[in-house]
Amino acid sequence: MFSKLSIALPAFSAILAVATPTPNEPASSCTTGPIQCCDSVESASSPAAASIIKSLGIVVQDVTAEVGLTCSPITVIGVGSGSACSASPVCCTDNSYGGLISIGCVPVTL
Repeated sequence: MFSKLSIALPAFSAILAVATPTPNEPASSCTTGPIQCCDSVESASSPAAASIIKSLGIVVQDVTAEVGLTCSPITVIGVGSGSACSASPVCCTDNSYGGLISIGCVPVTL
């Protein structure tokens, strides 16, 4: 019994560590699409986010998920417009709503 637990516990911990995003991860670790620059990042249950989510008919599985509002893609490397973010740079798992809202966001360091 103990031997099975000693194998299962580290394996579960490794899976959990990979599945849990870390705050302020480096921009290079964003694998879900372009880094987004959002005017604000809020909980999906906040009044502003909830209103947009409801109006678009989006179903958010985790109401504590962070969402970005009014987002546009930015590049990490480059010169000129689009390469900096003066608001909230984030990496999001769902950027498919035309920049109005991005779901499952984690702040990134540029």
